[in-house]
Amino acid sequence: MQYVCDAGELTWFRLETAGEAARESQEMDHAVEKYFRRAHEQATREYVAPAGVPAMEQNIGLKAHIERTMPIFLTLRDKDGAPFVTAMLPPNGRGPDAMSPVVVGHGNTDPYADYEVAIKMLSRHLGYELDRRECYPYRR
Repeated sequence: MQYVCDAGELTWFRLETAGEAARESQEMDHAVEKYFRRAHEQATREYVAPAGVPAMEQNIGLKAHIERTMPIFLTLRDKDGAPFVTAMLPPNGRGPDAMSPVVVGHGNTDPYADYEVAIKMLSRHLGYELDRRECYPYRR
């Protein structure tokens, strides 16, 4: 996991591997692992090595391409590593128009009631709003 920003007593981290996404899915009782794997596979399929690059060097730019093009998967955790919120946000350098951000709590519950301050702190860090009406897809 990669540190993203502090949110009071909690911290936002970026999920970087399928293993981290699998653990997040298990601990949070939702399907973020499925979405992470799909996005990673799609970004990998879309990668085209620069023309003229020797065969043994063709994947040098793959990791950077994946980081640029696949959604950002984040987890909000406490100092002991317990997760509280999971977010799937537009790829690096793109605003919310690139895709609909998703922010969910344990079991796909609404995290805004308990973690709205932490979500707003992430919004400020990113430079765009993560509004509940737009980001929580399971409104009841």
